[in-house]
Amino acid sequence: MSKHNIEQSVRDSLGMYFRDLDGSRPHDVYRMVMSYVEQPLLEIVLKQALGNQSLAAEYLGINRNTLRKKLQEYGLL
Repeated sequence: MSKHNIEQSVRDSLGMYFRDLDGSRPHDVYRMVMSYVEQPLLEIVLKQALGNQSLAAEYLGINRNTLRKKLQEYGLL
């Protein structure tokens, strides 16, 4: 999947979200989107790294301790 496809998927999903609100005001959209995206991102990258957290952190471009904290937040440890 190219960068363009990922961006378009996000645009499409957010468009549907706002349409489904049917006039209601959105709340905490940033946190909602980040939580929906971050957990599967961590799961997939960790799987690609065969469970190696140091390698997964390198793939993600984040510190290993940051990765561990995020894995704990999502109950992935």
